[in-house]
Parts: sequence; C-alpha cells; structure tokens
Amino acid sequence: MDRINNYREIIQKIILSHTKIPYADENIKLETVFDTTQDRYLLMIVGREKINSKYSATKRVHGCLIHVDILDDKIWIQRDGTEEGIASDLLNAGITKDKIVLGFYDPQIREETGFAIA
Repeated sequence: MDRINNYREIIQKIILSHTKIPYADENIKLETVFDTTQDRYLLMIVGREKINSKYSATKRVHGCLIHVDILDDKIWIQRDGTEEGIASDLLNAGITKDKIVLGFYDPQIREETGFAIA
C-alpha cells in the first residue's frame, strides 16, 4: 500500500505543478479533481474564451487536460494534453516504465512504447 500512497502523492504533485503554468487565455482556469478513494486524478480547464478577435462574444470551455488513474498497481495515463507529456514527469519522479501505462494509445501501439501494456 505504501507504493500506492507514493503514486498518489507523486501524481498530485505533478498535476498541481501544471496548475502553475498560465493558460493562454486568462479567462480559462485550471481546476484539479483528486479522488483518492477511486484513484482518479484530473486537471480540468474551465471558463470562457473569445470566439475570434473580431467579436467580443465568447464560448464555454470545459475539458480535461490531464486524466490519470491508478489501476492494478499501475499508473494509467488516460489523457495527456500537455506539451511535454506527464509520462516524463513520472519517470523523473522515479516511477519505472513498467508501472506506467499510456492508456490513450491502442494496446498494439503500447507494445512499441517501452511502457507497460496493461
């Protein structure tokens, strides 16, 4: 169980570090969702952005930038909308490739990544 608690701490720290990076539009906010009971960790983007520079009209923005789950003693990256990729952050934090699943890839492609398949 210590490993899972360690995963939780690392994932939360990484996601929180991404909230420090300013979003391109100041009307968009970054919100974290940490469910430590079901081990789901999200970074959401929420707000309004201009439709285009010609109009002052805006549209609602609501989406998931990062989604990470802990499943079967592995860290599953379900969604990664970051530039660098959070798999790099996890590796830098000491998580080995065999404990990281790039869930956004098809299982066949996962075989070629060097990361865990499932």
